[in-house]
Amino acid sequence: MDYESYAAVMKALSDPKRVKILDIISCGELCACDILEQFDFTQPTLSHHIKVLVNAGLVNVEKKRNMAPLFIE
Repeated sequence: MDYESYAAVMKALSDPKRVKILDIISCGELCACDILEQFDFTQPTLSHHIKVLVNAGLVNVEKKRNMAPLFIE
C-alpha cells in the first residue's frame, strides 16, 4: 500500500459516521436500507459515505435484485 492509499483510508475513517457504518457491517453483508435505519440522514448521504469507504478499499458493494447489500472485503 502506498502513501496515497494510506491517506485515503485515514480520511475515510476520520468521520464517525463512516466508522459506525463499518461497525454495523463488520458482522457480514447488509442491505443499504438496513444501514440507513441506523442513521438520521438521507439515502444520498449514505451513498456518499459508502462511496468514500469503497474508494478507500474498505468495503465492496454488490447489487442483488433491487437492493445493494454491503460487505467488508
